[in-house]
Amino acid sequence: MNYNRSEFQASYGISSQLPPSDRPEFVFSGRSNVGKSSLINKLCNRKNLARVSSTPGKTATINFYRVDTAYFVDLPGYGYAKVSNADRERWDELINSYFEADRQLSILVQLLDCRHDPSADDLQMLEYLHYHQIPFVVALTKADKLKKKEQQSQYEKLCALCEQYGCRHTFLTSAQSGLGMEELRDCFERYLEGSPDGV
Repeated sequence: MNYNRSEFQASYGISSQLPPSDRPEFVFSGRSNVGKSSLINKLCNRKNLARVSSTPGKTATINFYRVDTAYFVDLPGYGYAKVSNADRERWDELINSYFEADRQLSILVQLLDCRHDPSADDLQMLEYLHYHQIPFVVALTKADKLKKKEQQSQYEKLCALCEQYGCRHTFLTSAQSGLGMEELRDCFERYLEGSPDGV
């Protein structure tokens, strides 16, 4: 997959707007401010492909990026305290509709901030993925904020936790330093080739 051939396609706020699924889709999920936009930008070697919202939790849309022969699908961030109940319900409907549709989902990347234990919302999302048997890997973000020893400790702890929910692999990542980007790209290539067990 040529990551330099990447472009924003569109944002969709209601499920009926979602485009047909005509190519493999790599989905990104995580709480507001976990670094989804930064991770997508780093993977694609771009600074502003995915725009970082100045108001977390306000953009309740699914954003599609065309990356060569695949889509990157950025789900709206969850867990922002100031979001209204109506917005939460719209988020739930949008997410459920995406996963219930017949889409070419290759793998979902669940982002967790490696500096902290998963929040209640994070755990709820992991339970959702496990219950619906959605294949996923975990990207532990912001690893550059930790010392090497702390990185390893958090990595081992969070690996063990995520495995309980059926996580297929856990990556330590940093959108600042580029840590874990090649490993994630290799993971995506394996799913495109139909040999994910090699991850």
